[in-house]
Amino acid sequence: MTLTVSPDCDLVLYTHPWSRGQIARWMLEETGANYRQVILDYGTSMKSDEYLSVNPMGKVPTITHRGSVVTECAAICAYLADAYPSANLAPSNADRASYYRWFFFAAGPLEAAVMDHSLKVAVSEEQERMVGYGNYERTVDVLAKAVNSAPYLAGDAFSAADVYVGSHILWGTQFGTLPKRPEFEEYIQKLVERPAYKAAKAIDLELGAALSKQQLP
Repeated sequence: MTLTVSPDCDLVLYTHPWSRGQIARWMLEETGANYRQVILDYGTSMKSDEYLSVNPMGKVPTITHRGSVVTECAAICAYLADAYPSANLAPSNADRASYYRWFFFAAGPLEAAVMDHSLKVAVSEEQERMVGYGNYERTVDVLAKAVNSAPYLAGDAFSAADVYVGSHILWGTQFGTLPKRPEFEEYIQKLVERPAYKAAKAIDLELGAALSKQQLP
């Protein structure tokens, strides 16, 4: 486990166990780096002046590393992959095209398509050329083909792109915003068996259980 309480640690994760901070924590565990966590509450400390000076959006996750601030899960994953090259979470130049492609696909078209679909936003055939993803069904088909065309998104080796895109698929199939297609099921089964995923999940489950207990009358 790489989580530390040392105030001297120069890598800090601002998070909440019921948030996308789970993605950043998984990525941190994959790097093997020592990091410190700051748990924030929705609507209170997450919107405090102190935290807004770090992330003006008042959202989590955020990481700070040696004086730099990184927000947005995709950026955090990509940054950490480069900051800790010994973890081999960023592919060689030969596979960088797919790596970047699926990172930005998930952060852009996929997220927009899933959100509109979940909110029942109707996109007419005429409007498809105006939205960044076209339509939900096509976006899902493209994603399924991507995870089924190679062992991992950037080729034969697991990378930070799998942390980010895989998290979308894990949550999407769990909460019903993505269909439970065989391609997705096979892909996520490989991900949840990773030691770093299990370690990160255990931390957030423990934190979440403690928060739930605190909220009991």
